[in-house]
Amino acid sequence: MMKKFYSNKRVALTAIACIALLSFTSPASDARSWIRINLLGYLPENSKTAIWCGKQDQIITSFYVIEVSTGATVMKGNTGPAYGAYGPFAQTYRLNFSRLKRPGRYIIKAGDAISPEFVIGEDVYKGAADFCLRYMRQQRSGFNPFLKDSCHTHDGYTMYGPMPDSTHIDASGGWHDASDYLQYVATSANATWHLLAAWRDFPEVFGDTHQANGLAGKNNRADVLDEAKWGLDWLLKMHPREDWMFNQLGDDRDHAGMRIPKEDSFYGKGYERPVYFATGQPQGLLKYKNRATGVASTAGKFASAFALGYQTITNEDQAYKDLLYQRALSAHKLGVQKPGVCQTAPGRSPYFYEEDNWTDDMELATASLHQMQQAKTSQPDEALLKTALQYARVEKLTPWLGGDTARHYQWYPFINLGHFELAKQSEGRQKKELIGYYKQGIEKVWQKAGKNAFLRGIPFIWCSNNLTTSFAIQCYWYRNLTGDDQYLQLEQANFDWLLGCNPWGTSMVYGLPATGDTPSDPHSAFTHLRQYPIDGGLVDGPVYGNIYKNLIGITLNEPDEYAAFQSDLVVYHDDYGDYSTNEPTMDGTASLVYLFAAKEQHRPTQPPQTGKPEKKK
Repeated sequence: MMKKFYSNKRVALTAIACIALLSFTSPASDARSWIRINLLGYLPENSKTAIWCGKQDQIITSFYVIEVSTGATVMKGNTGPAYGAYGPFAQTYRLNFSRLKRPGRYIIKAGDAISPEFVIGEDVYKGAADFCLRYMRQQRSGFNPFLKDSCHTHDGYTMYGPMPDSTHIDASGGWHDASDYLQYVATSANATWHLLAAWRDFPEVFGDTHQANGLAGKNNRADVLDEAKWGLDWLLKMHPREDWMFNQLGDDRDHAGMRIPKEDSFYGKGYERPVYFATGQPQGLLKYKNRATGVASTAGKFASAFALGYQTITNEDQAYKDLLYQRALSAHKLGVQKPGVCQTAPGRSPYFYEEDNWTDDMELATASLHQMQQAKTSQPDEALLKTALQYARVEKLTPWLGGDTARHYQWYPFINLGHFELAKQSEGRQKKELIGYYKQGIEKVWQKAGKNAFLRGIPFIWCSNNLTTSFAIQCYWYRNLTGDDQYLQLEQANFDWLLGCNPWGTSMVYGLPATGDTPSDPHSAFTHLRQYPIDGGLVDGPVYGNIYKNLIGITLNEPDEYAAFQSDLVVYHDDYGDYSTNEPTMDGTASLVYLFAAKEQHRPTQPPQTGKPEKKK
């Protein structure tokens, strides 16, 4: 498959625009320098920075922003200090054009490099959150609205539970986790929470163009809530009684081969798949086992999703809301009874979600229970707030922040969501304490990020784009809680990275923007077998070169169009054979829905001043 490099049809026929067009549509040319930008665009009043990067140690002192329609130079800027080598580049510079606020279409020229076109405008992010919901609907199990067909309707048979093994329970529904068709409570509950929180915090952003079953049509409820309820319905099946809690549906036998979702018959019991009971003990039916120590990590995620669902889901009868309320309480109780981590179960391969933290989940769950009970009774429960704060003090900083590596999903859900929820309900010293945890974590990342032009402080581990999305949310929440914008450039740099301001110059979101370089050959059966678009899916993202070289079963199927931008530091491939960097994930996409909604609805009233002082190597 040839890589799709788009040119914009609205490029004016000026000499400079023609040069830009040639530069953009010829990535494999003899170019030795490039300008990376946010391909989706920039809000007028927000931080705006592009990155000049070159293969030679070239001195660049100035840059020019040129209006496409007229060819006129509308801004000249100074590059500032050189940031030095990074990844495949011998030299890099940050090109800050934040003072340009006039809406329009532009390109940037610095030295011999010319950027792709980009937009400055109030509506650059309009519809982006809803666009990502396309991928969530496509991931539905049970009835799949994209295929207009059903799959996995026979799930499933129990393992490890108090009932006899192979007892049938109804576990159909929910979302497939990624390009495979496994389903995990940890990722599904986290995704459900983010969708509910996105509607709670930014209701104006979302439209109503789909029914509850995902098919086109209105139902007087925002599509994001329809999607969140799809998640809640499955979670209720996975916690069907107050003393029963299941953690996983299917295992890595799923990886037998790429296929469009259907009724899988290779688990040994007809079309049923195994449903793993949350015992709090190590599990694994085949060669490998996890290192589970309890159930609180899963129980906390259940409880927080149910509690937020109780407060936000509309157009449902009282019985449904009462069930959410009851299951929030029972899940939280199980977490208290069995502290520890409930990791996913591996099978034939050694890969699984190696979650090693749980107090963050119980902090969020306890804070969410307090919000839920206040919504029902209008009475605060100081004991719950005290307990939530105790959990918060166990994991003050998410452990990967500032680090160079971590195991796969070791610290999940990548940031401490509970600090934000608890801080909103706290006052005085307690609120200041929680905000301080966020600031300390951001500062640890900043100490690394300030040394390179991309302000990159996120470790290039598996699913680095998920970490990037979550960290940008933490920066946003810190700014939201404090009004302090000193990390605004860092926040924006992480957001821009996802949308093209990275060494490869590509957006990491399939199909966004429509006229930019985005993934076209992801590790997805939908695209590989049927050429179906997976609109809105966030791919895993770049990994360290040494991780890529040591993963099992990766083979590039076509010449690497990004070969010039790979390095020993980090690699990214738009090739379906690379499951480590180019596989879309359901939970990462759900987090991105929240981030896009925040960017669309909330805009600073003043442009950033100096922000955090930039560092260099």
